[in-house]
Amino acid sequence: MGSADPAIDAEVISLAMSLYKELGLKKLKLVVNSLGDKKSRKAHRDALVSHFQPRIGEFCSDCQNRLEKNPLRILDCKADREHELMKSAPSIIDYLTDDSAQYFSKVTKYLTDLGIEYKVDANLVRGLDYYNHTAFEIMSDAEGFGAITTLCGGGRYNGLVEEIGGPETPGIGFALSIERLLAALEAEGVELPVNEGIDCYLVSLGDEAKDYTVGLLHNLRMAGFSAERDYQERKIKAQFKAADRMNARYVAVLGEDELKANKINLKSMADGEQTELPLESFIEKFKEICK
Repeated sequence: MGSADPAIDAEVISLAMSLYKELGLKKLKLVVNSLGDKKSRKAHRDALVSHFQPRIGEFCSDCQNRLEKNPLRILDCKADREHELMKSAPSIIDYLTDDSAQYFSKVTKYLTDLGIEYKVDANLVRGLDYYNHTAFEIMSDAEGFGAITTLCGGGRYNGLVEEIGGPETPGIGFALSIERLLAALEAEGVELPVNEGIDCYLVSLGDEAKDYTVGLLHNLRMAGFSAERDYQERKIKAQFKAADRMNARYVAVLGEDELKANKINLKSMADGEQTELPLESFIEKFKEICK
């Protein structure tokens, strides 16, 4: 939010692509388009109405209703996507103002600079008026994925905040489907690593010890460990059960006596071995134990 720089568009697209690649997906396709500015959209809208109006009776009822209200949505129709007028429909690219064309040119240049392959699809649209300039979708090219291949869709919505009563604020973002992500992973035979538990669970006894574990938990995580603590006022037995359910490798027990003595007890959940460690150097000692 807050930037109208086309480099941000490329970075957001790169972020979305990286997300899928980090999860192991390889058969991805990126399609992009420009929706232009208001002047571009109006010129394109008028051209679409002129194009479809003579034969609109051949289209579905939804498209007939969209002709005057929002003709851009006709291009997104699934029922009539094979109609010959769809293939010859005016492209928004041909109606971009000089500023809009330059903006889109920069976005595609930045994508090339980032090594991201893309295809320009003139039929990629957004029906809501607050969208402008960049629109994009990431699709799965995996065999057997299904008819609906879109995993993620996004775009620039510089008019959104203003439309709901706020100040003029540029923005860009995307939304994704978890269900389609899981389907794509299955189609490519990608298995995500199983959660093997956490490194340490902090058990606390008494209010002062509980308060102390807030900072200790943070420090453990900042040191690169996966760690948790109790937030439900459980008794010590229940806290150990929670640690067991989370498959914790170690449990660190801190009570009022330990806190006063500046000590903490560390128990290995694998063999039950217990070690008393200095509280002030617990993180460093824990690193050595976990090597």
